Amino acid sequence: MPDLHPSRHEASFLNLQDAAKYLGISPNTLYVWRHRRQGPPSFRMGRRVMYRITTLNQWVREQELSDSRSNTTLSPLNQSPQRRVKSCK
Repeated sequence: MPDLHPSRHEASFLNLQDAAKYLGISPNTLYVWRHRRQGPPSFRMGRRVMYRITTLNQWVREQELSDSRSNTTLSPLNQSPQRRVKSCK
């Protein structure tokens, strides 16, 4: 991922193609995520779909925090085993 804090002279927004490159994914994946409302928040600026760089960074961080592989507090390996409940038929 490029620099997380753009300088004052860089754009604060990226179009779909540049946002996909920034995230390291294909533009088609980002397009599909947008239409499924799964990916990072976006908005229209005229006819163009745009992504705010700070929002992309925040979205990536949220993905990291919600993944048990990068957030050890969510790892099922750190949880106490649960007892099975016998069902009566």
